[in-house]
Amino acid sequence: MRAPEADEPLHEEPPSKSARKRAAHAAQDLGETLITLRERDLEALELPGALLDAVRAARAIRSRAALARQRQYIGKLMRQIDPEPIRRALEGRSERDAQETERFKRAEHWRARLLAEGEAALAALAEARPDLDRAHWQRLLSAARAEQPAGSATQGPAGRALFRALRGLLG
Repeated sequence: MRAPEADEPLHEEPPSKSARKRAAHAAQDLGETLITLRERDLEALELPGALLDAVRAARAIRSRAALARQRQYIGKLMRQIDPEPIRRALEGRSERDAQETERFKRAEHWRARLLAEGEAALAALAEARPDLDRAHWQRLLSAARAEQPAGSATQGPAGRALFRALRGLLG
């Protein structure tokens, strides 16, 4: 019998029971995330047929116990595939969602500022965006300010048009 070389791996240990349980829970958690996705996002992941069917079935289940069994089944299916591409796709989706949320907040901030400050805020926006068609934006702002009741936070059609224009400008 020969001795193993220094760079030769010794006997590979199978994963411990705890490691297998952690992996199983991680797979089930990822499966539960899949259940919450919109259909469009779910289809973009190109999941195997059985997994896709199981996720869709879970959405229709109303019984708590049956849903728990379905989540376990989804976890079992998840353990049979490589979850990394799914994780990466979901992380990319989260980054896009965060960017979209930030863009929405910037547009909302500028709309509130334009409605509160009027011409001064429009001048600041024009300074930040030199290519701004000032006459067009003046008309949008005037219409939004005219339709907004005093002290009200609700927006009418002109306020929503101003917001859409800001999202386009700041996008």
